Amino acid sequence: MSSIAPLLRGARVANSFAFGLQGFFFAVVLTHLPQQKDKFGLSDGLIVGSVVLVSLLAGGGSVTAERLALRWSSRVTLRIGLLGIALTGTGIAFAPNTTVLLIALGCYGIAVGIVDASTNMQAVFIQHGYGTFILSSFYAAWSAGSIAGALFVSGCEALDVTLRESLLTAAGIVLVIGLMIGPRLLGPREAEASPAEEAADPGTVALRAYLAFGIAMALVFAIDLSVGNWSALYLSDDLLATSATAALALAAYQGASLLARLTGDLFVRRYGPRRVVRTAAAIGVIGLAIVIAAPGPGVAIVGFLIAGLGMPVIAPLCFSEAGQLTSGRGLDVLIARLNLFNYAGTLVGGGVVGAIAAGFGHRIGFVIPLVFATALIVLARVFHSRPEADKHPTSAGDRAVLDE
Repeated sequence: MSSIAPLLRGARVANSFAFGLQGFFFAVVLTHLPQQKDKFGLSDGLIVGSVVLVSLLAGGGSVTAERLALRWSSRVTLRIGLLGIALTGTGIAFAPNTTVLLIALGCYGIAVGIVDASTNMQAVFIQHGYGTFILSSFYAAWSAGSIAGALFVSGCEALDVTLRESLLTAAGIVLVIGLMIGPRLLGPREAEASPAEEAADPGTVALRAYLAFGIAMALVFAIDLSVGNWSALYLSDDLLATSATAALALAAYQGASLLARLTGDLFVRRYGPRRVVRTAAAIGVIGLAIVIAAPGPGVAIVGFLIAGLGMPVIAPLCFSEAGQLTSGRGLDVLIARLNLFNYAGTLVGGGVVGAIAAGFGHRIGFVIPLVFATALIVLARVFHSRPEADKHPTSAGDRAVLDE
């Protein structure tokens, strides 16, 4: 381990920056939507449609990542994805009309999917090298990057930086840092060719376990997007909060998410994935129940904060556990396909919850995320009960439900 430790440490830092860049530019794109609305006269429906478009095409990007990783490696795939974000971000900045803007956003969605899948591929390979759970720290980097992106846009607005200049600067940051970190990621000799090739066929993995992790991840992202999309509207429309107060709901959730992800690795190593998932989901249930029952904005914000302390640690655990089902090139395929559940969850969180909220109010709409969090308590049984993360990939170990 001592000879490869510097390589692993460098790859971990590089991949953390990649996660951060993904969160950074995603936040920049989302927080610039009001300016895009004013510039092009976009309707609310078209804005929602563009977000759904990005999510759908990101699924295609995840499939593309699988093909690229099989042809070359996850390192090459990630570098292509980050370059794609920089180029499509430039396209968004120079879009002269709505049609070109939507095309650029669609291409950006593909790049998002490529980066999503390949960063998780790298993360699981790096974790295999460390022999202990570290995946949550990568997601903490994503959360930190998203906060940095929102603050970046806020600063640009305060300094009267134009929309184009702001987007070009953000794209330039992604390009420069992406070029710097690329060589430090794990190459095929350190990642895809290790630790074992005999388990490389993804068709041999335990199907029920794979689907269980996918469903768990879909539920987590559905909850996450529900909070992101509808928390501010819930506070403003249902609880009559001011716009400034309404924005604090997402800020509380994201701040708590960052804290949870920064400490998640320690809890998983100490108590094991199953107990962490079960506890995290229970915390989410408590927080969302408070949100639904809230008599006013202050209580609802507390509820969102509590939910943020639990739910965000589950997604990295899904990738971590799935990463033990196979290795080598098969792991690239497995992670890319598992990543598709991410976008299924975002569509549910944006579509189903939004439709119920439109018909019955946002308070009723948040019952769906509460049900999803409850289901995650049940799904916790498919995760390992012990904290060891250095087992041979494909070992069934102590899962409750795995083998066919």
